[in-house]
Amino acid sequence: MKEDFKKTAVSYFLEGYSCSEAIAKTAVEYNLASEEIISIATSFSGGMSSRCACGALTGAQIVIGFLFGKLKDNSARAKSKEMYDKFIEKNKASCCRILTSKFTDFHSQERKHHCVKMVEDSSEILCDILEKAQTKI
Repeated sequence: MKEDFKKTAVSYFLEGYSCSEAIAKTAVEYNLASEEIISIATSFSGGMSSRCACGALTGAQIVIGFLFGKLKDNSARAKSKEMYDKFIEKNKASCCRILTSKFTDFHSQERKHHCVKMVEDSSEILCDILEKAQTKI
Protein backbone atom coordinates (compact mmCIF):
# COMPACT_ATOMS: atom_id res chain seq x y z
CA MET A 1 0.00 0.00 0.00
CA LYS A 2 2.88 2.36 0.80
CA GLU A 3 4.14 2.28 -2.80
CA ASP A 4 0.65 3.00 -4.14
CA PHE A 5 0.20 5.92 -1.73
CA LYS A 6 3.59 7.30 -2.74
CA LYS A 7 2.87 6.94 -6.48
CA THR A 8 -0.53 8.58 -6.09
CA ALA A 9 0.93 11.56 -4.21
CA VAL A 10 3.66 12.02 -6.83
CA SER A 11 1.07 11.80 -9.59
CA TYR A 12 -1.04 14.55 -8.00
CA PHE A 13 2.08 16.65 -7.48
CA LEU A 14 3.10 16.33 -11.12
CA GLU A 15 -0.48 17.04 -12.26
CA GLY A 16 -0.36 20.48 -10.65
CA TYR A 17 -1.20 20.06 -6.99
CA SER A 18 1.39 21.59 -4.68
CA CYS A 19 3.52 19.31 -2.54
CA SER A 20 1.36 19.74 0.56
CA GLU A 21 -1.88 19.46 -1.43
CA ALA A 22 -0.68 16.27 -3.13
CA ILE A 23 -0.12 14.55 0.23
CA ALA A 24 -3.48 15.80 1.53
CA LYS A 25 -5.36 14.79 -1.64
CA THR A 26 -3.84 11.33 -1.44
CA ALA A 27 -4.97 11.06 2.19
CA VAL A 28 -8.50 11.92 1.02
CA GLU A 29 -8.34 9.30 -1.72
CA TYR A 30 -7.31 6.70 0.87
CA ASN A 31 -10.21 7.71 3.14
CA LEU A 32 -7.91 9.06 5.83
CA ALA A 33 -9.31 12.59 5.80
CA SER A 34 -12.18 14.67 4.50
CA GLU A 35 -11.79 16.69 1.32
CA GLU A 36 -11.53 20.01 3.19
CA ILE A 37 -8.00 19.05 4.20
CA ILE A 38 -6.85 19.85 0.65
CA SER A 39 -7.82 23.51 1.05
CA ILE A 40 -6.07 23.62 4.42
CA ALA A 41 -2.92 22.19 2.82
CA THR A 42 -2.87 24.96 0.21
CA SER A 43 -1.54 27.44 2.78
CA PHE A 44 1.43 25.17 3.41
CA SER A 45 2.53 25.08 -0.25
CA GLY A 46 5.95 26.38 -1.16
CA GLY A 47 7.15 26.32 2.41
CA MET A 48 4.10 28.23 3.65
CA SER A 49 4.65 30.63 0.74
CA SER A 50 7.94 31.69 2.31
CA ARG A 51 9.95 28.62 1.31
CA CYS A 52 10.59 28.07 4.99
CA ALA A 53 9.26 24.55 5.69
CA CYS A 54 8.99 21.79 3.10
CA GLY A 55 5.38 21.57 1.93
CA ALA A 56 5.52 17.80 1.49
CA LEU A 57 6.57 17.48 5.12
CA THR A 58 3.93 19.92 6.37
CA GLY A 59 1.29 18.22 4.23
CA ALA A 60 2.04 14.95 6.01
CA GLN A 61 1.96 16.80 9.34
CA ILE A 62 -1.54 18.08 8.52
CA VAL A 63 -2.72 14.51 7.92
CA ILE A 64 -1.15 13.41 11.21
CA GLY A 65 -2.91 16.23 13.04
CA PHE A 66 -6.21 15.36 11.40
CA LEU A 67 -5.93 11.71 12.41
CA PHE A 68 -4.28 11.97 15.81
CA GLY A 69 -4.87 15.51 17.11
CA LYS A 70 -6.40 16.79 20.32
CA LEU A 71 -9.95 15.81 19.41
CA LYS A 72 -8.82 12.26 18.54
CA ASP A 73 -6.22 10.35 20.61
CA ASN A 74 -3.86 13.34 21.10
CA SER A 75 -0.76 11.50 19.87
CA ALA A 76 -0.19 13.94 16.99
CA ARG A 77 2.79 15.72 18.53
CA ALA A 78 4.76 12.53 19.08
CA LYS A 79 3.93 11.30 15.59
CA SER A 80 4.79 14.72 14.14
CA LYS A 81 8.19 14.63 15.80
CA GLU A 82 8.77 11.17 14.38
CA MET A 83 7.74 12.43 10.93
CA TYR A 84 10.09 15.40 11.18
CA ASP A 85 13.05 13.39 12.52
CA LYS A 86 12.78 10.75 9.79
CA PHE A 87 12.42 13.42 7.09
CA ILE A 88 15.59 15.13 8.38
CA GLU A 89 17.36 11.77 8.45
CA LYS A 90 16.60 11.29 4.74
CA ASN A 91 17.00 14.86 3.50
CA LYS A 92 19.32 16.60 6.02
CA ALA A 93 17.00 19.64 6.10
CA SER A 94 13.32 20.53 6.39
CA CYS A 95 13.56 24.05 4.98
CA CYS A 96 12.22 24.36 1.43
CA ARG A 97 14.75 27.10 0.71
CA ILE A 98 17.64 24.79 1.62
CA LEU A 99 16.17 21.73 -0.11
CA THR A 100 15.74 23.71 -3.35
CA SER A 101 18.78 26.01 -3.06
CA LYS A 102 20.34 24.97 -6.36
CA PHE A 103 17.31 26.16 -8.34
CA THR A 104 17.20 29.85 -9.24
CA ASP A 105 13.67 29.57 -10.64
CA PHE A 106 11.39 28.13 -7.97
CA HIS A 107 8.67 27.52 -10.55
CA SER A 108 10.89 25.58 -12.97
CA GLN A 109 10.16 22.02 -14.02
CA GLU A 110 13.65 21.03 -12.86
CA ARG A 111 12.86 22.15 -9.31
CA LYS A 112 9.47 20.44 -9.42
CA HIS A 113 11.09 17.14 -10.47
CA HIS A 114 13.68 17.58 -7.71
CA CYS A 115 10.84 17.95 -5.17
CA VAL A 116 9.33 14.62 -6.21
CA LYS A 117 11.83 13.05 -3.79
CA MET A 118 10.42 15.04 -0.88
CA VAL A 119 6.87 14.02 -1.81
CA GLU A 120 7.99 10.39 -2.01
CA ASP A 121 9.89 10.55 1.28
CA SER A 122 7.02 12.27 3.11
CA SER A 123 4.51 9.76 1.74
CA GLU A 124 6.68 6.83 2.75
CA ILE A 125 7.34 8.12 6.27
CA LEU A 126 3.67 8.99 6.76
CA CYS A 127 2.64 5.49 5.69
CA ASP A 128 5.17 3.95 8.11
CA ILE A 129 3.72 6.04 10.95
CA LEU A 130 0.17 5.09 10.00
CA GLU A 131 1.03 1.40 9.75
CA LYS A 132 2.71 1.51 13.15
CA ALA A 133 -0.44 3.15 14.56
CA GLN A 134 -2.48 0.42 12.87
CA THR A 135 -4.33 2.97 10.78
CA LYS A 136 -5.70 1.30 7.69
CA ILE A 137 -4.41 2.89 4.50
